[in-house]
Amino acid sequence: MAAYESWATSPASRKVMQGNRSRDTSPELAVRRRLHAAGLRFRVVHRPLPSLRRTADIVFTRQQIAVFVDGCYWHACPEHRTIAKSNASYWSEKLARNVARDADTTEQLRAAGWTVLRFWEHEDPESVAATVAKAVRSQDLTEGKPR
Repeated sequence: MAAYESWATSPASRKVMQGNRSRDTSPELAVRRRLHAAGLRFRVVHRPLPSLRRTADIVFTRQQIAVFVDGCYWHACPEHRTIAKSNASYWSEKLARNVARDADTTEQLRAAGWTVLRFWEHEDPESVAATVAKAVRSQDLTEGKPR
């Protein structure tokens, strides 16, 4: 049986990449703390649509609002994007697939009637939480549910 060939250019690189979190990142936690303090309750790392194999970072199921706090590297932030020095073609293709998947996720959720809110990890958590809270509360008002 052939040995597995890693995408990492070195064992140290592999270890660093394996240490990256896919959930409960500092920016996500900062936003969630503020939303919780504002009295909002939500699901964390949840599939808005069971048929769609993708999760949102914060989901308000009743209001049908999906919130994503995208990492600058992994989602190719136009402000903070970096280009890999090693294995550049692999990483540029990988990040392009991530961006395409994000766009597809947003499109599918919106087509199903969801409100999709996307933020970058570098955005102020207070501002992000205020925007999310406003969207949740306005959705509650349009549905006639006091908040």
